[in-house]
Amino acid sequence: MTTERSQSPPCVLVLRALGLGDLLAGVPALRGIRRAFPGHRVVLAQPPSLAELALATGAVDAVFPAEAPDRAVPDLAHWPGPPPDVAIDLHGNGPDSRDALAALHPRRLLAHACPDGPPWQATANERDRWCAFLHGYGIPADPLDLRLPPPATPSPAPGAVVVHPGAASGSRRWPGERFAAVVRCLRAAGHRVVLTGGPGEDALVHSVAERGGRPGGDVLTGGLPFGQLSALVAGASLVLSGDTGLAHLAVAHGTRTVTLFGPVSPRLWGPPPSPEHVALWKPGPPGDPHGRTPDACLLRIRTGEVTAACLMLLRNPRGGHRQPRPEVATHVH
Repeated sequence: MTTERSQSPPCVLVLRALGLGDLLAGVPALRGIRRAFPGHRVVLAQPPSLAELALATGAVDAVFPAEAPDRAVPDLAHWPGPPPDVAIDLHGNGPDSRDALAALHPRRLLAHACPDGPPWQATANERDRWCAFLHGYGIPADPLDLRLPPPATPSPAPGAVVVHPGAASGSRRWPGERFAAVVRCLRAAGHRVVLTGGPGEDALVHSVAERGGRPGGDVLTGGLPFGQLSALVAGASLVLSGDTGLAHLAVAHGTRTVTLFGPVSPRLWGPPPSPEHVALWKPGPPGDPHGRTPDACLLRIRTGEVTAACLMLLRNPRGGHRQPRPEVATHVH
């Protein structure tokens, strides 16, 4: 674990061994758990690469390393014991994640797949789904309780527009040449634009930078350390990205966002309704969020409407008066 293990107080073990966006979408539920068990030590089973973020939420006392390649259920057999007092499955709705926790013999197990588990809400937003799950067990949780504290370090590019063209899967990756066209327009309007990418996305980021007229120093590749990435996003004037973890991080820091959705509706994974956030989506049949090629709905989003959404948000001073955002601004046709 990331901190020393103590024999007391009793432990609550929470399983959510998924990615950056999954962790951030689970923060309201984690905070509900933290408040419901004030005398317990809350341990989150998740990838160790996200430990700094998990601890920054204030909802977690320690991280138990648990990897889940391809979103599988991790092996928890290396849990150092003793059995958790309470085990909570925020990983999924099937029996596999429930069984992985049950094998640790907790005194109490909370899971969708348990006989007393609340029904799975397939059409709910991810934040709402897990808060409703806890409510089913008598644990209050607020789906809007998702903000992160300000980063301890300053932004490497304060006030910049952060453009993140990558995504974990090809189906959620808007074409690079379209991102480049938006970057050119934003720079022509006088905005500083910083491009970011995760591990393995260097070629994509450099391609967008070259087509978008990059000035020196405004390309951050290779996957920034979390502290630097968090500071960059928190200090940005706007984050433009696909449906990926960076969009969730921006929302958690109160940074304005334009997010492009394709295979999955923003009703399921989008930000809370707010004039600070524009989620662009063309309704259509649900796609594969882990597919290899860009989703057909995503490709229907035009460069002009993305540029217009960015400039609309950037023209409005933070906290200034804005017209209420109509429903069609969230689900653009």
